[in-house]
Amino acid sequence: MTDFPYFTDQHLAVRDMVREFARTEVAPVAAAFDAKAEFPWENVKKMGDLGLLGVPWPEALGGAGMDYTSYIIAIHEMAKVDASHAITISAHTTLGTSPIVHFGTPAQRERYVPLLAAGRVLGGFGLTEESAGSDAGGTQTRAVRRGSHYVLNGSKRFITHGGVGESFVVTAVTDPSAGSHGLSSFILTKHTTDLEAARLTGIGHEPSLPDMPGFTAGKKEDKLGWRASDTRELLFQDVEVPVDNLLGEEGQGFINFMRTLDSGRIGIAALSLGIAEGAFEQALAYASVRHQFGQPIASFQGVQFQLSDMATEIEAGRHLVYYAASLSQAGRPFGKEAAMAKLFCSELAMRATIKAVQIHGGYGYTKDYPVERMMRDAKICEIGEGTSEIQRIVIARHLIGAGD
Repeated sequence: MTDFPYFTDQHLAVRDMVREFARTEVAPVAAAFDAKAEFPWENVKKMGDLGLLGVPWPEALGGAGMDYTSYIIAIHEMAKVDASHAITISAHTTLGTSPIVHFGTPAQRERYVPLLAAGRVLGGFGLTEESAGSDAGGTQTRAVRRGSHYVLNGSKRFITHGGVGESFVVTAVTDPSAGSHGLSSFILTKHTTDLEAARLTGIGHEPSLPDMPGFTAGKKEDKLGWRASDTRELLFQDVEVPVDNLLGEEGQGFINFMRTLDSGRIGIAALSLGIAEGAFEQALAYASVRHQFGQPIASFQGVQFQLSDMATEIEAGRHLVYYAASLSQAGRPFGKEAAMAKLFCSELAMRATIKAVQIHGGYGYTKDYPVERMMRDAKICEIGEGTSEIQRIVIARHLIGAGD
């Protein structure tokens, strides 16, 4: 049995499987995909074949039938090697699929979840807008009921899988007079922007999903990090969405996406922890073989202190992440703990990667070593799915009783 209190032998088996895949299939190509800002279709297909795109969903819905902790382990281990591959798992599962699992009708779950859980199509979550980032209540996208359809107009920004994905949960205002209680969620579908890659790999496109007229992907973002992850605008111009595609009840969109983001914070915390741990492993290995003044730099106290700080904070981050995951898995409240894990681990990822680059010296500033990519990948963890400032607000509200 494992001596880590949150893991069982089954969890260790998942960890070892993902670790082997990440190190043999992802590590050799991660730098090339980052440099080209190219989506790694072949590896995504392999992840789907391994069940990594449907880890926590029931086998009856096409998932792997494992628990939530196993899912967090998958993100954590993948991020040690490459954050772009890890965010593909996280965004697809938590943001693209979980709202349908948790808030969808039986018909919606049966229609969409098997396609998503098997990785036959990729999913995304349309929340952020030009003027509605941290202030999600400032959503401007509108959905107007017209008979058997809603008509959507507006746009979303910085959407993971915006181009490559085909199934999206999108928020829109259905009652402008009701504030945050006037938001609703919808399931929208379109064709992937990369039909040729989908054809060649055999995943990413499902002909039975309608290509809704007026629903398109905008420009691809040229990002500092997570460059092998597809991030784009989503555009809605008079998109007719069947009433059957309303996700949950009208006016419940804000409550539902806040629950989704709580869970997503654990995923980003795990991803951040993975980046930090991967950078630490690289720094430790480099310090053991790099010689200066006739000895390994690991023998110098200044380097030892940096490694010691990294290792200590990573161990603290592990407990924060997996404690939050255990609460979620047990069906207990976890909003505060998720925010704490996300805050601590995202900021840890920046601290650890900066230290790792420093330990590598001039080599750390080149693309010959993965730590410079890890440092670029770390920054968005302090921004996405709630900035560090928002996490502190969430934590404070729980502490003073307003978040219960």
